[in-house]
Amino acid sequence: MTTTTAEPDGRATGATDGAGDTRAPRRTRTLATIGVNHALHDGYTDLIYVLLPVWQVEFGLGYVALALVRSLYVGALAGLQMPATALARTLGARAVLVLGTLLGAGGYALAGASGGVTGLCVALALSGAGSSTQHPLASAVIARTYGTGARGPLGTYNFAGDLGKAALPALAGLLLTHLDWRLVLWLAAGLGVVVAFGVATLLPREPVPREEAPARPHAAMPGAGSTDRTGFGLLVAVGMLDNAARPAFLLYLPFLLQEKGAVLATVGVAFGLAAVGGALGKAIFGRLGERFGVTRCVILSEAGTAVAILLVVALPLAPTLAVLPLLGLMLNGTSSVLYGTVPELAPHGRVERAFAVFYTWTLGGSAVATPLLYGPLGDAVGPRWAAVAAAATAFAVVPIMLVLSPHLARKP
Repeated sequence: MTTTTAEPDGRATGATDGAGDTRAPRRTRTLATIGVNHALHDGYTDLIYVLLPVWQVEFGLGYVALALVRSLYVGALAGLQMPATALARTLGARAVLVLGTLLGAGGYALAGASGGVTGLCVALALSGAGSSTQHPLASAVIARTYGTGARGPLGTYNFAGDLGKAALPALAGLLLTHLDWRLVLWLAAGLGVVVAFGVATLLPREPVPREEAPARPHAAMPGAGSTDRTGFGLLVAVGMLDNAARPAFLLYLPFLLQEKGAVLATVGVAFGLAAVGGALGKAIFGRLGERFGVTRCVILSEAGTAVAILLVVALPLAPTLAVLPLLGLMLNGTSSVLYGTVPELAPHGRVERAFAVFYTWTLGGSAVATPLLYGPLGDAVGPRWAAVAAAATAFAVVPIMLVLSPHLARKP
């Protein structure tokens, strides 16, 4: 007879049929399904960068306006992280993930139907709202599914996201040479509907408990009993700077490439190269964080990011394309290490809330900083110096990381 058991904290451990434990296949299916969903949503996020030069010509936008267009998507994504987490306690994580993916796809379909900047902005905000469901819920699903062994799977999850960043923008760049940008967005929306159906079909029901029970943390749960709010706050600060540097640079990458003679197809390929490196960075640095420690890995990745950005600014087109995979590796290497540390520093073991807070502040900071700081900077001094400012932002992580290091050493 098939039975399902649960741990005291509400985590389903999977079904057994008398022939053995089936938790491993269940975990694999969960990770694979969530990984594909992550690839779609991260692909949606970076698809915007490839379209910025198109929208600049189509609507006559400056850098401030382009930064604002992108930030509407990211702002909605960041601002609705915690409401999405709360909604999952009522509807269940799977239902919210499916609805969010459908909303993200619907936003892109509406963007393709828009005839002006206002409609485009509304559509991108809706798509960002749909994507807000993905990060906190999916990360918490993995953290609870794998328990104390979650750091590696979280790295795999983030690796999957960068596969989407590599594939979707590169494919869109190639399609834009033959198709109207509106049709490209409709094709992206159709892909989202397919992925939503897959999540509804394959993701196990209720992989995240509807209510958290911080007063009775399970011993195997990462973050159980942690009360180091200062350490978690410093981790959020590091994440905010890291997430500000990445879009601040990527906002100007298409225009830097065009200055070097790149066409739209080359721009799409360039983002694909950076994303391939980013995927490797998230996979590699997630494992390196386990072996060599969080502090060393974050300092290496942020310093490497700053140097690689400066190389992209200074080099001609061909060497720049060669540097982009290395830049992507460094640019995204930090995030896997940070995501894997969130459950360990989650105050009072509230993993879902910790992920929601982390993503809200880090992505929200990016959404605010890009139009208010880096957009005006680009209009004032041009893409090259704005990219240099992004490099300085990445390097600013290093001293904060040194302050955070003792808190990591003391974690329970």
